[in-house]
Amino acid sequence: MDISHYKPNDLKIGYQGVKGSFSEEAMISFFGENNKSLNYEKFEDVFISLKNDEIDYGILPFENSCTGAITAVYDLISKYGFYIVGEECIKINQNLVGVKDATVDDIKEVYSHPQGFEQSKNFLRNHEDFKLIYFYNTAISAKHVSKLNDKSKAAIASSRAAKIYNLDILAKNIHDNNNNHTKFVIISKNLQSSKESNKITVSFSLENRAGSLYNLLGHFAKNNINMIKIESRPSNGELWEYVLYVDLEGNINDEKVKNAINLIKEETRYFKLLGCYKKKEGYK
Repeated sequence: MDISHYKPNDLKIGYQGVKGSFSEEAMISFFGENNKSLNYEKFEDVFISLKNDEIDYGILPFENSCTGAITAVYDLISKYGFYIVGEECIKINQNLVGVKDATVDDIKEVYSHPQGFEQSKNFLRNHEDFKLIYFYNTAISAKHVSKLNDKSKAAIASSRAAKIYNLDILAKNIHDNNNNHTKFVIISKNLQSSKESNKITVSFSLENRAGSLYNLLGHFAKNNINMIKIESRPSNGELWEYVLYVDLEGNINDEKVKNAINLIKEETRYFKLLGCYKKKEGYK
């Protein structure tokens, strides 16, 4: 089954954040607006809910084009052993938002997710008097500022979040890079794939010895498999041992893919196929 074409109206989808978050926007873009959505405070809450069959799928941020991988999500996928069954990508526009009639000069405290601050560094350098306060999510930050109803408080969030929580945009498009996108992954307890699936994500262990990375990745090159991305994370097992997360072009039923995967399985103590799904083409 290719989940990108599977959009009935009775799915239960979990995301981190509140209404107006980028995660909710990605969920609507991928699944449509007519499914039941459940929102959670933390990334791990989504995984726990999926584990307990309270939701059918979860959607989580995986990588930002400016600030890189969301490493906490990588670690949670490894911890819970779930599968990636789809991906969505949306453009991220960050704004400084505050209560009605506030101005930038009024602001003393700014709330946002760490990525919101990281993506708006140039703007914040010009306002070093702002006290930056970390929150779980940009939309949660906007909701919090709305509840405080204090002209000295602001949030970094989307224009959609500002509208939902009745806030004004005090400074528009404050992100450093206009080509700022975040990739989200859809996770499931079960591996799902179809003939249209053209992207594979795998993870495997990498020992700290000369030539190990070269030898393992060489199996992809020898089988003419295009490697799209590689990410390294510390292993939870041995000291100085790492787990590689690798995105590949192809389908798990391709003979060359099967051959490369079998060779890597033979040469590593740990290997996991994390998903075979349809690659998101272009950006929204």
